[in-house]
Amino acid sequence: MLGHLNEPFTVERDVSAVIIPIGEAVKLCKGTVGFITQALGGSFTVYVEGNLFRIAGADADAIGKEPIEPPSVPENATDDDIEGIIWNQLKTCYDPEIPVNIVDLGLIYRCEITRLPNGDRSIDVDMTLTAPGCGMGEILVQDAQEKIAVIPTVADVRVELVFDPPWNQTMMSDEARLQTGLM
Repeated sequence: MLGHLNEPFTVERDVSAVIIPIGEAVKLCKGTVGFITQALGGSFTVYVEGNLFRIAGADADAIGKEPIEPPSVPENATDDDIEGIIWNQLKTCYDPEIPVNIVDLGLIYRCEITRLPNGDRSIDVDMTLTAPGCGMGEILVQDAQEKIAVIPTVADVRVELVFDPPWNQTMMSDEARLQTGLM
């Protein structure tokens, strides 16, 4: 998917959206027109009537796009296989204001897999934000939870927002620093 599009769209059905950067949920009504400004990781940042909104990938059809299919898992997947898929899924979570995924931003502090007695897995993730007061924090947490929860064999996901240690730019990958002009 392209990072920046400025592609016009018309909402084809009422759809839930989140105002950026406030994080407040709203409804965009059928017939609303706007521009897709960012399409990364299956979610969309759209510009409508002077405001930016985030539309989840599961609702892509509302703006004429294809929803993203959940990842596949190899038969008899090991915990290492699942961890790799989790990290790949987290790399599809983007800060709606910065076109860099949350892994390369250095926002993921911990990912722990616990095998349950029935063979399924419970996942615990600690993540932070680039700024503690970010209104999109809970939206990013929800995005991470949803993208992990669709992985086969994952029965339970907990993503906790933590602020210790405080995030700083040195936690970003070299690619992210290059992409944001910090390198």
